Amino acid sequence: MKDKKNTSPLENNKITKLADDKENGSGEFLTTNQGLKINDNQNSLKAGERGATLLEDFILREKITHFDHERIPERIVHARGSGAHGVFELYESQAEFTKAGFLNDTAVKTPVFVRFSTVAGSRGSGDLARDARGFSVKFYTQEGNYDLVGNNIPVFFIQDAIKFPDLIHAVKPEPHNEIPQAASAHDTFWDFISLMPESAHMIMWVMSDRGIPRSYRMMEGFGVHTFRLINAEGKSSFVKFHWKPLLGVHSVAWDEAKKINGNDPDFHRRDLWDAIESGAFPEWELGLQIVPEEDEHKFDFDLLDSTKLIPEELVPIKRVGKMTLNRNPDNFFAETEQVAFHLGHIVPGIDFTNDPLLQGRLFSYTDTQLLRLGGPNFHEIPINRPISPVHNNQRDGHMRQTINTSRTSYEPNSISGNDPKQATIAEGGFNSYHERIDARKIRDRSESFFDHFSQATLFFNSQSEPEKNHIVDALRFELGKVEREDIRKRMVGILTLIDASLAIRVADGLGLEVPAQPERPINHGVPADADKEKYESKIIKPSKKSINISPALSMANTIKNTAKSRMIAILATDGVNAAQLNALKKALIAAGAVPKIIATHNGYIKDDKGLAIKVDFTFLTAASVLFDALYVPGGAASVNSLLAEADAIHFVTEAFKHCKAIGADAEGADVLKAAIIPLNKNEKAPAGVIINGKSADFITAVAGHRFWEREKKPDVPA
Repeated sequence: MKDKKNTSPLENNKITKLADDKENGSGEFLTTNQGLKINDNQNSLKAGERGATLLEDFILREKITHFDHERIPERIVHARGSGAHGVFELYESQAEFTKAGFLNDTAVKTPVFVRFSTVAGSRGSGDLARDARGFSVKFYTQEGNYDLVGNNIPVFFIQDAIKFPDLIHAVKPEPHNEIPQAASAHDTFWDFISLMPESAHMIMWVMSDRGIPRSYRMMEGFGVHTFRLINAEGKSSFVKFHWKPLLGVHSVAWDEAKKINGNDPDFHRRDLWDAIESGAFPEWELGLQIVPEEDEHKFDFDLLDSTKLIPEELVPIKRVGKMTLNRNPDNFFAETEQVAFHLGHIVPGIDFTNDPLLQGRLFSYTDTQLLRLGGPNFHEIPINRPISPVHNNQRDGHMRQTINTSRTSYEPNSISGNDPKQATIAEGGFNSYHERIDARKIRDRSESFFDHFSQATLFFNSQSEPEKNHIVDALRFELGKVEREDIRKRMVGILTLIDASLAIRVADGLGLEVPAQPERPINHGVPADADKEKYESKIIKPSKKSINISPALSMANTIKNTAKSRMIAILATDGVNAAQLNALKKALIAAGAVPKIIATHNGYIKDDKGLAIKVDFTFLTAASVLFDALYVPGGAASVNSLLAEADAIHFVTEAFKHCKAIGADAEGADVLKAAIIPLNKNEKAPAGVIINGKSADFITAVAGHRFWEREKKPDVPA
């Protein structure tokens, strides 16, 4: 009998060859990294359909872990950011709802560090990409660090964390050519979105002007998820966190955003830095939407669904304190780049819910910091250190800085008197909320998560006409960049489920017919063995809503009463009228605005009195898109020089196109006329154009931000 030859898998022709490094999933089943076929790639493993995500979910953990380790050293998402130090001050105690110290004691000023960011782009991308913005706040409280890790949009693309790697893989640059950077206008993103109906609401927000904010200082922040507040008696309330900017919520025009990225890709970074350096400290009020636990199921949406918001008309926002950013970092890398946020950094009085997106994020963030910052001691980096003392039995590890002098690194012990010891609840020990769970282990989601379109419709209905026009234009632009017609058609079908007129207008811009019926979304994005009829009946038919319009969702209703920190371009050259210029600058500075002289050359110009005036920028080093408004003072010599300067005329033309406030003296109005701004003496000047008016009138126009009614008019120059 011959001896059996020992064969490796590669030598045995009955076993698939393993040496080929290339992989193509065409026609194959989805598997884990160990080759296990996956039955449900849509839902994490939970204790009941509305229960907590279970630690044993090895598929979720493998997928998230691999995703977290895909890129080093920059963050996979939110790579490009900017940050600042500040302080949070409480208006009145919230002890009725929470025992969190920083929300109880009005005498305490809690230090904070805030990081703003884009989501999709790399560290080298531009600030004005159409994107959601990160808005994360680290509170250095007396009870430990509390991180409120959110965005400038109150909802998200997906309902379950198991889909997060899929979402980001889709929105990142195409894998074959690494194009486009920091942009969603490409095939893979819209392919994913068109097959994931739950993304419909978020798409409306990102395609709106919220996706291109004027400044970090002029955008809202949201905690996105529903959290819990726990008071000293152990009573729980649900809460949504909001940041409301005191400067109002403002955006730029899309054409303007594209040009800003070319003129100054650091526009938002520079804006935040300069405002703080000049003493125009950015301010937000912290708002709470509080829902009693007994009211959890009274809404026509699920509080645990991160693709839904609570309309302010149903639950008003209670403003409880103010955050002021008053100090720039000393070192960008050491602070802004190394700051480590985590939703799991909480304090007594704040706790989690079973939101499946939140539950997955609680696992992901620690894993991310371990890789990005080199090991388990990232909490010892100065920007991450709590101000409360740290005592535990964790030891050693890469880049350990603490010198532990105790002989014991375990608990219980007798050698060190059993120190450090556990704290009772009365002593400030953290105690998780005692939520009853009695359910089957299951990969599924509640039917209350299935209405994907009602709030997308609510958002669109709530927008002003200019805002709706901008959403249409954004969708035409994004889908116009998609190469595959089947994706464009499928997305138009999705839009019909949001608003018929929206779908028609977008389809018209794409040269497509609106489908009689959208492609059945149940063909994708559902478990392999799902009851597809159940899914379709819930997804396609939105529920009746208790509210059809929410004015709070429109930026048209934001604060428009201040010119503080607005950048004002004053176009002037030799011979400018000194009296007008000086009076204007004085009034602008008194209003908190920032006037800058734009001239035909650097150095100094001379006014009509022969006095020197320092030039801030030339038409070569500045652009209208970098300013909020412009003014052309009088002085015949100055006006004539500007009329002969093509870049000056373009500067005015472009500012008018972007609907900005424009002012001029009677002589300076000639420059506006040359820029094709209609100034017929028998007619009223266009909205936001102030001719020969008082400085106060111009400042009021600046505070109004934009005059969108000037858009899409025949007299608006190209």
